[in-house]
Amino acid sequence: MAVLVPIALSGLLAACGRGDAENGQAPGGAPPVEVVTEPVVTQPFTEQLVALGTVKARESVTVTAKVSEIVETVHFDSGDAVRAGAPLVTLSDNQQRAALAEAQAAADEAQRLLKRQEELARQQLIARAQLDNQRAARDAAAARVAQIRAQLADRVVRAPFAGVLGLRQVSPGALVTPGTAIATLDALDRVWVDFPLPEAQLARAAPGQTVGGRVAAFPGRSFEGTVSIIDTRLDETTRSALVRAEFANADRALRPGMLVNIELGTATRDAQLVPEIAVVQVGRDSFVWRVGADGEVERVVVEIGSRSDGRAEILSGVAAGDRIVVEGTGKLRPGAKISESGANGEGAALATPASRTKGKALLDKTAGG
Repeated sequence: MAVLVPIALSGLLAACGRGDAENGQAPGGAPPVEVVTEPVVTQPFTEQLVALGTVKARESVTVTAKVSEIVETVHFDSGDAVRAGAPLVTLSDNQQRAALAEAQAAADEAQRLLKRQEELARQQLIARAQLDNQRAARDAAAARVAQIRAQLADRVVRAPFAGVLGLRQVSPGALVTPGTAIATLDALDRVWVDFPLPEAQLARAAPGQTVGGRVAAFPGRSFEGTVSIIDTRLDETTRSALVRAEFANADRALRPGMLVNIELGTATRDAQLVPEIAVVQVGRDSFVWRVGADGEVERVVVEIGSRSDGRAEILSGVAAGDRIVVEGTGKLRPGAKISESGANGEGAALATPASRTKGKALLDKTAGG
């Protein structure tokens, strides 16, 4: 029996090998892992920087009164578009008109006295100092008239610039005081969108650059603008700078306070690109599965650059032309052999190196028997 057992065991192992071969497996191994591969390619790449921005009116103000007075007339309705200088509210001005009439009469009398004294001064009948005093009195009276006219002008609240008015906050007969809100006024023909850009990406933005934007209110519409200015200072907490883009807004679809999904395209460059699903992230490390010349896969640590439209830029680790696994990465182990399938597969069935588990089981059974 001591001579026959090794012969029997060798026969059993050979039989196991034949059985594995008939099943498409490497002798004593598991079946090859079916995956989809794709070569690393170098192609033009335009990085899309994504950020969240907020719409701001190009000019925006809350219209208020300068004085305490009763509202006499309201000249607008909520939502009206007004031109610069258009009257919005007229306040009661009876006291100022009476004061103006009085001041104007005093100014006229001072002017007449000055003319008479100028004539007397030419005849040397009055001192020069008396003439100067009368001229000063005339100027003071004229200044008083100008002051009251300015007070009258304050009784008419006007639009400081052309824009669209918000909700009306006052009614005729209401008492307004300095600071009382009458309405908001926003210039909306062109608007700003401010968005933060991290410090590491500042070099990729410049004034004049085209940006795209989308808002939840208009899901099927894309807005286009240009970078106007990049703030000179960074936020010390977020280490980002505010970028301001200008958007045309003739139909006033963009309103102050709206949240905008911003896409900022950078300059096109050549880059090594792979599908994002091919990149496996473990902690801080990123790696891909590369197919070697012998058909075995190896795990290669790579440095990832930018990502856009489902593609990732590979800065180092693999070279153009290397084949990497893009589907089925979760089933792989270092040294595994693969069977490529799908659109990118080549139909090659390659076995996986493994311990001869089946043969070892038979060996143990025979030795024990």
